[in-house]
Amino acid sequence: MPALPDAITKAMTMARTAENGRHAEVLVSDGPLRQSVIALRRGVRLPEHNSPPAASIQVVRGSVRVTGQEEAELRAGDLDALTHFRHAVEALEDCAFLLTTVTSQPSGGSHATRTGELPVTEDEDRA
Repeated sequence: MPALPDAITKAMTMARTAENGRHAEVLVSDGPLRQSVIALRRGVRLPEHNSPPAASIQVVRGSVRVTGQEEAELRAGDLDALTHFRHAVEALEDCAFLLTTVTSQPSGGSHATRTGELPVTEDEDRA
């Protein structure tokens, strides 16, 4: 596994030269846990998408705007949860962030509120 500073530098270099202005690399993949470094060129937007059951974003360089149920501008050093709501990410400047996700969990995903409320499943609804 590469050192995080090296992975960030590589991702930012690749994003600056990529036609789509972005680059992602999975650094850790262990069961349902994934940690990826993602770099975006200024102005690049990742369109709205579902979140996995659990996720966080930690900006390590530059700044981003996360939009969805809520809107937040995050700068280098900021950490935020992305769990339970659809969201988009826009690079306010060339940036890199560490995305941590848990890809399986008993309940959750993008269909609940940000406050941590989980949706009622059909089985729970019948009880």
